[in-house]
Amino acid sequence: MKRIRVIPSLLIQNGGLVKSIKFKDHKYVGDPINAVKIFNEKGVDEIVMLDRTASASGPNFEAIEDFASEAFMPLGYGGGVSSVEQIKKLISIGVEKVILNTNAYKNPKLISEGASYVGSQSIVVSVDVKKDWLGRYKVFIENGAKNTGFDPIDYVSKIEEAGAGEILLNSIDRDGTFAGYDLNLVDMICSSVSIPVVVAGGAGSVADFKEAVRHGASAVAAGSLFVFQRPHRAVLISYPSETELKEKVYLE
Repeated sequence: MKRIRVIPSLLIQNGGLVKSIKFKDHKYVGDPINAVKIFNEKGVDEIVMLDRTASASGPNFEAIEDFASEAFMPLGYGGGVSSVEQIKKLISIGVEKVILNTNAYKNPKLISEGASYVGSQSIVVSVDVKKDWLGRYKVFIENGAKNTGFDPIDYVSKIEEAGAGEILLNSIDRDGTFAGYDLNLVDMICSSVSIPVVVAGGAGSVADFKEAVRHGASAVAAGSLFVFQRPHRAVLISYPSETELKEKVYLE
């Protein structure tokens, strides 16, 4: 049986835990430290924390160290990382994977330089994809606000060549919708690279995880599915049991 990584993705804004719909309409859902403690108890595989307000000021190392000290699982952090020095510091305070996004696009050397220092397995590039008005997939940066004009297939090939060890693929159009992953996008990206691809954006049920893996994903991530109880989006942090994962996610 092939075990699949199932990763809660926590979005931070001004120190609080928030969730969005299509990268907009951010709703405060609680304290991220409390969320980490709950996920500890549920035995999650790893956790991702993305700080959307760090792009202007850079990483809040004090807060990140608090997250890392509470997390009993591997922690990936992204938000405002713009230098190798920052990557070094993040690793030194307990972050296992450093996630780059806008600055990876603006300065691809940051990928290779970071990989040279900490190893490619610890450098993840987050790729946010949205369809333009013609229905073409394009890579977006700056929290989904800026269309780079890049075709995502071309972009992920450049990322892999630069030395990234993993891709975090997020569909902006599916974010927070519970509509399921964009499997066409998953197919395209996973067949274009040989490095692992973690798929995010749109998970509505545990069954969606297996579908993403069948279409090439190495792991799956979700946010709203783990922090909201539908239909009214009441805040309730949850995570599937090991039995449920074995029955509905892991591959024979």
